Amino acid sequence: MIAISLQSGSNGNSIYVETDDTKLLFDAGISGIEAERRLASHGRDIRQVSAVVISHDHADHVCCAGVYQRKYGLPLYMTPRTLAIAQKMHRLGRLHDVRYFSAGSVLAFGETSVQTIPTPHDGADGVAFVVTSHEKRLGILTDLGHVFEGLNTIISSLDAIFLESNYDPEMLASGWYPAFLKQRIQGPGGHLSNGEAAHLLVAGQSLKWACLAHLSEQNNNPILALEAHRKVLGSRVRLFTASRYGATGILHV
Repeated sequence: MIAISLQSGSNGNSIYVETDDTKLLFDAGISGIEAERRLASHGRDIRQVSAVVISHDHADHVCCAGVYQRKYGLPLYMTPRTLAIAQKMHRLGRLHDVRYFSAGSVLAFGETSVQTIPTPHDGADGVAFVVTSHEKRLGILTDLGHVFEGLNTIISSLDAIFLESNYDPEMLASGWYPAFLKQRIQGPGGHLSNGEAAHLLVAGQSLKWACLAHLSEQNNNPILALEAHRKVLGSRVRLFTASRYGATGILHV
């Protein structure tokens, strides 16, 4: 299995995962042109993607889903509530191939499975994902809300992970965001801090690598995020950061 973060952050999210028998995109928060270009730079063709799986209704995860379907002919997978809110809020346009799932269910793509994990993030019906292929397990765990029950157990089962590490608490506290937004970010429906993410990764004894994702532009930076994680983890886990402006390299699971 391989994975590529095409972009990660409040300005747009999409992650490509390829197994022996399927190619998947998780979220459609960047333009089709950029997704096509960034995949092509790694020798991948967006038109060969089997499906686009949507995590929740926020614009940075779903706003370009209609383009992915109409331009590239890709089926969309999402929950009915996610589609209803996304259509209302983001004008996705005409969709002709939406395949529904329920939060908590498992999707099958040949011999590859995608476990959907309900999250307390403040979307309509948000989920995170675990992709399993040939006993290798990749977590795509962003927009989590808070550290909820069972999260440590999930991480302990993974071979690699994209994990949100959204903000540095000191930067958030001293920054220009209004009080209500700071409360939302730190609240039960918001995001994980660097420290929260780092302590979660302690449970990942089998992790080959962790890619820190969904870093805030205003309240974090890659250096701070990596320092916070290394302080907790040392050199035990290989760490990467997912860019807000471009793709990672190919990450092997």
